[in-house]
Amino acid sequence: MRFSNGFGLFALALAMGLLGGGIVSAAHAMPVDGGMGLQEAATPVMHDLTALHDWLLIAITAIVGFVLLLLIIVMVRFNSRANPTPSKTTHNTLLEVAWTVLPVMILVAIAIPSFRLLYKEIVVPEADMTVKAIGYQWYWGYEYPDNGDISLISNMVEDADLEPGQPRLFTADEAMVVPVDTTVRVIVTAADVIHAFAVPQFGVKIDAVPGRLNETWFRAEKTGMYYGQCSELCGTRHAFMPINVKVVTKEEFQAWSEQQQASAGSDGKVKLAQAAAAEAH
Repeated sequence: MRFSNGFGLFALALAMGLLGGGIVSAAHAMPVDGGMGLQEAATPVMHDLTALHDWLLIAITAIVGFVLLLLIIVMVRFNSRANPTPSKTTHNTLLEVAWTVLPVMILVAIAIPSFRLLYKEIVVPEADMTVKAIGYQWYWGYEYPDNGDISLISNMVEDADLEPGQPRLFTADEAMVVPVDTTVRVIVTAADVIHAFAVPQFGVKIDAVPGRLNETWFRAEKTGMYYGQCSELCGTRHAFMPINVKVVTKEEFQAWSEQQQASAGSDGKVKLAQAAAAEAH
């Protein structure tokens, strides 16, 4: 396909922008080869983020189209052949008021939903449970202070160990398990360098800073496995510390929690027995 003028290139760019913006493209559950558009929203915050994104795309497309129309009119009506004697007008009060007021109105129309969404993201509602996510070089740790101090270490599954259906570079050996339709507060920190906890389908991305506790939240609307990655350049294996969040039913989460607590108790008894045997010798 060839384009012989700038307008053709603009049309191609506009079409690609619409596709990439998710207006006419299908949502994806995770990154896929050749995919375009935002990942499928799984939380109220991500639904609002997608809606704001689409509104902004429509707004900027309309602005670009309007400016392009004005440029075409200027080029056609006021070139040297069509208008050999140019006007010497230097001021137009109505026009100057319009090009000042209209951009301000557009910015206000963008700012109102932006600030509303920012408030929704930052202010954590009353949480049903808390999970602590700790970034290490180069893996994640998850702790459940509300569920018997469950502690998990999550490493990426290497290519040779992947099972059918498990995505490469996105699969971890342990997932953060949470119940569906539950407000989860996530406390985020790091043990060594700055990491970033990010799950696109939840609309969550927050820095994990050593010596500091940040917090975010999500409320998953449906069960399934959701994927993320560290989104801060944290060292040589930055690209190999995926985040898996497994959303299950509340009954399944209760059973999983009890199993993890029982397993932790068994491990603790084994360690105590080993320590006692060592002291006896």
